[in-house]
Amino acid sequence: MTQQPNNEQNNNNESSPPQIEKLLIDDFSNFQFHAAYLVYEEAFDKTSDVESKEELNQNILDLKDNKISTETFYGNISRFRKLDVPRQERFSMQTQRKKDWRKKTQRQERIKRHKK
Repeated sequence: MTQQPNNEQNNNNESSPPQIEKLLIDDFSNFQFHAAYLVYEEAFDKTSDVESKEELNQNILDLKDNKISTETFYGNISRFRKLDVPRQERFSMQTQRKKDWRKKTQRQERIKRHKK
């Protein structure tokens, strides 16, 4: 009999945490807010942590109420975003002087003419 209350307590402890819902407050007429909302949506969908989702919700609400600027919003939300930064690949281009190019081209044409 002591196990049953224990099981009930375990079930209460194992219950899922309250789900934080994504806010649907997009404003298409305000381009800056709309762009920030798209970033918010992407970050919200990628994170699974409840505290992170609450912070994201608070940031977007503060931005909507003009409590913070867009710069501050992006600064606050940047740690939730994982941007793929393309690496700079080494690129080399061989160049030659115009005189050298002409010589080479004329030689190739001469060889081509006499090959026939």
